[in-house]
Amino acid sequence: MPFPRWLRVSNPCALPSLALPPTEADLQALPRLERKLARRVGETNAAYRLIEDGDRILVAVSGGKDSWALLDILERLRKRAPVTFAVEAVTVDPGFPQFNPDPIAETCERLGVPHHIIPAPIDKMVRTKPEELPCIICSRLRRGVLYSFAKQHGHSKIALGHHLDDLLETLLINLFFEGRLSTMPLRLVSDDGANTVIRPLGTCEEKDLQRYAWLRGFPIVPCGCPLCGCSSLESRRKQVKELIAAMEPSIPRLKASMLGAMGNVKLSHLLDLNLGALSARGVDEAVERLG
Repeated sequence: MPFPRWLRVSNPCALPSLALPPTEADLQALPRLERKLARRVGETNAAYRLIEDGDRILVAVSGGKDSWALLDILERLRKRAPVTFAVEAVTVDPGFPQFNPDPIAETCERLGVPHHIIPAPIDKMVRTKPEELPCIICSRLRRGVLYSFAKQHGHSKIALGHHLDDLLETLLINLFFEGRLSTMPLRLVSDDGANTVIRPLGTCEEKDLQRYAWLRGFPIVPCGCPLCGCSSLESRRKQVKELIAAMEPSIPRLKASMLGAMGNVKLSHLLDLNLGALSARGVDEAVERLG
């Protein structure tokens, strides 16, 4: 079944990068950027116990900038970390005709990282179930095959490439559109306890990861989905991304402040009756600030 005509749009993920290769002057900034990202990942790992001694970490590598940065940084940290852990890469093949995982496999081989490709009938399911939102089908199937593969092959953690911008945008999407306060957790154990998902890049900014992947020369592999970027969720994400970008010039530490807020929650000062809303005590600071 073909995709609806109105959804056959240009896929932004499929466009070749227009960026020129980095110059020698550009590459001089790479060591400093690598240290910055490694420090952020190390601090996040220590605070949230993302990586532990003996872990076998399965890194989901889609071929995008974030997953490449995640794989490369974890592999570099593995070589000098005080704990022993293993890193392997996995790519979910969604079945879209234009998806080509060969550059991913070749790059993983160059990095010396074991790489697995697991098929998922995403293309088929999206075409045969037009009544369901395609991005929900895709997300559900990807999660299912990743969980099953990790469990079957004894991987203790699944690492995803979500970064700080993803966390902040999810926080605002949930606040504005879903009526709840939550974001992507940095460490999540599945309901059955069989899988643990970690997000080591959760305190790293997207712009830094984009530049890192560019300086490292990683191939950006499009997912091949002709619906990419068309979902209502992506539309909402674009809205909040633009909102944050519009506010940053006048609030330079906006992202740092939002990150700090997610780790500095006063449950009694919110309105959830199950989380202490009836037991708030102390000075009413909000009134003092409002005047």
